[in-house]
Amino acid sequence: QVQVVESGGGSVQAGGSLKLSCVVSGRTISANAMGWFRQAPGKERVFVAGINWTGGRTNEADFVKGRFTISRDNAKNTLFLQMNSLQPEDTAVYYCAGDAFEFRSRPPLRESDYTYWGQGTQVTVSS
Repeated sequence: QVQVVESGGGSVQAGGSLKLSCVVSGRTISANAMGWFRQAPGKERVFVAGINWTGGRTNEADFVKGRFTISRDNAKNTLFLQMNSLQPEDTAVYYCAGDAFEFRSRPPLRESDYTYWGQGTQVTVSS
């Protein structure tokens, strides 16, 4: 059984930083693209960042470019999201997800392309 557990969320003031981690157990992630999504209160879940299976190609939503960095450690079956210069509009539940297919050269952007998900970690940014 695949388990996906995010951690590292919390409360921070505007301009601060947080680093999210996502540990996957029950399967290896080394052949799969991985992604981060977020859902703000009253809004739909949206793509934040993705990384291909090698870690050599990433994709970030425009609203986080230059502030958030996605990375992975395949040896530890772990995905990361370094978030800098956080703003109140970044307040959301952040979810980690794994691609349904293997060896994609580019990380997918759609929710429907991801097959296993964590329960999410809350990030709250105050002004």
